[in-house]
Formats: sequence, C-alpha cells, structure tokens
Amino acid sequence: MAVRIATGLSAADAGVDSFAEAAGRAALGLGGARADVAVVFAGAPNLAHVEQGLDAVRDRLGAHAALMGCGAQGVVASGRELESGGVAVWAASMPGVAVEPFQLDAVPTGEGEMAVAGLPDFDGVEAAVMIADPYTFPVEPLLDRLSEDEPGLRIVGGLASAGEEPGTTTLFHSGGVERGGALGFTLAGVDVHTCVSQGARPIGPEMVVTACEGNVIHELASRPALLRLQEAIEDLDPLERALAARGLLLGIVIDENKPEYERGDFLIRQIVGADESEATVVVSERVRVGQTVRLQVRDGESADEDLRQVLEAELTRLGRPPAGALLFTCNGRGSQMFTEPDHDAAAVELALGGAPAAGFFCAGEIGPVGKRNFVHGFTATLAVFPDG
Repeated sequence: MAVRIATGLSAADAGVDSFAEAAGRAALGLGGARADVAVVFAGAPNLAHVEQGLDAVRDRLGAHAALMGCGAQGVVASGRELESGGVAVWAASMPGVAVEPFQLDAVPTGEGEMAVAGLPDFDGVEAAVMIADPYTFPVEPLLDRLSEDEPGLRIVGGLASAGEEPGTTTLFHSGGVERGGALGFTLAGVDVHTCVSQGARPIGPEMVVTACEGNVIHELASRPALLRLQEAIEDLDPLERALAARGLLLGIVIDENKPEYERGDFLIRQIVGADESEATVVVSERVRVGQTVRLQVRDGESADEDLRQVLEAELTRLGRPPAGALLFTCNGRGSQMFTEPDHDAAAVELALGGAPAAGFFCAGEIGPVGKRNFVHGFTATLAVFPDG
C-alpha cells in the first residue's frame, strides 16, 4: 500500500479544542487509514494545556501513531499560514515503513562542550525529521558529526520557536513534554525527497578562496578578500548594487564535483564583518582553501523565485504530485518577506498539485545542501513523500 498523508488546521486559539479540531480534520483526510506518524505544531496560546491537547490528538488518530512536535510561533497547513497561534497536525499512514522515534539530550562533557545522548541506529535509514531546542541543544555540531559519520543521511526539520528564553521551549513526543533537547523520527523503507530553498540569488562572479583561517577569508582569487569583493560590487548593475546595499550574503559551494554551479549548490551565509586594515572578510561559516564562493542577495522577489524553481524541479523529478510534504519555514519569511499572505504554504500547495503539507515557522531550518546537513535562516525546507 502507498503512503497516505493528511493535514488538519485549527485557526482558533482554543487550547485542547484546537488540538482536537486539527487532529480530527487530519483523521478525516486519512479516510480510515491507520495513522503511523502524527506531527503536531501548536502556537504559544494553545500550549497551556498541551498534555491534554496531545491526548485529544491520540484519541482521534490512535495511540499507536508515533507522535512528535513542538510549540511554534506560528503554524502552516492546508495552504494557509498562521503567523501566530493555531494548531496544525500532519498525519501519515505508511504501511511497510520503519518509523523509529528518537529523543536526544545534550550532556556536558566536562571540557566545556556538549555530547549528544540518545542517537538512533541510522543503518538503512533514508532520512530523518528532527525538531530541536534552539537555546541549549548543539544542533550544528551534531549535524557536522552526522555528515561525517553517516554520509548521505538527509535530515530535515527546524528549531522550535514558541519559547523566548532557555527553559521555555516546548517539545512533545509520545512519552510526554520536554523543555529542551531534540526529538524526531527516522524513516527506512520509504523514498523521501528533501528540498531546500534559501531564498537568495547569485550576483557577480564566482571566486575561489585562496587563503583563509576558520571563518576569516584572507584572499579571493589571490587578491585581498575585501578588495576583491569591493571590485565585484562595483561591477554590478545598478539594481543588483541596490540589493547588495540592503544586505550582502556569500554563497559557498559545498559539493565541488560539478562542472558548473547553480543556485542550489551554494550554502548561503551572512558576511558578518570585515577588517579594512587586513582587507579580510568574516562570514558565518568556516571556509577552506579551494572552495568557490559567490555574492548573493535576498529579498521577497528572489525568495519567491527560488522557492518556485525548487518546487518545479521537485515536481519534474517526481513526475506526478506527491503524497504530501512537511514544510519548515523561517519566522523571518511570511508577511515580513512577502507582500501576499500564505506565500510559502500556497506556493507548495500549487506547485505540488494540491498535495497536503503542514509545518511551522521556525527559529532556524534544517536541511541538506550537497551531501551535508545545515541549519539555515530565512529558508524553507521540505521533506517530500512521493505517491507510491
């Protein structure tokens, strides 16, 4: 039997009743099929009685479903975006698929670093969905480690966004509610496609890093890095120069085994500083000699274009609409980036032929670029489940 996915959305902030409404809609969409996975996202106004809300989800979708989710600034489902409040439920029937929930904890090592306890067995796993506490859990070090230990493993997810300080994050799973750590589930025996739209477009020439240390670039194309970037900006057309003046980013090629690089081949990172006396540039990512980089800009128009290109390419690869998708979109997108409402949710629904999708507004989005997984900002990442 094929994967079947349904979503439910409650726009109300009615606590337990909102959980029940969203889960009931998802159960109706499954049409009687057994729910093997239930992913729940709840806006802060609905978290006061979250345990009872999760009981309502189980009542409607069955206690056997592997349940996970988090408190969120806002939720996404059924082609709509609620940027604050609401409850969204994503439910999937996955006959023959091995779904293994996991819960991770950060453990101090005594050396000023954190180790991660609870890692699942990734043998035979195609992909994993993960949600993490943005304040206390070492997401990026874990992703770096897994990229080395589990090459090819794709991880999609996001950082919970309802809490405003350490200890206020709300994560939930079949066993209860947590205030920190990370949780998720692995998937084996099912094809999972991952999509990452970083919302930026390249400008100027490609340049090779010829001298660097950590996240400080000393030379680009054998020229002082800051001078080379200034030259590249001077050569831009007036429109691109105006966009660059609003905020300049750097795209870093991750997979260099390609004859030429396209938008999705670059990891987008901020240029966080420069030293005029040394003519160096500082970026929010470690770089290495030999990597290709290119200037990038991001605005609503480029983010819209990038998302639509990513989704169109995914539908072409699939050949037909998928069973559904999980969507993790940045809380800096939505009405802060786009003039039209429900932008990402509507774009996904339209491009993927009405396939049910749900997710939340994240404090950081997890998804792969090349063969490595990263935490992104201002990005939309998706786990897409083909139909059959």
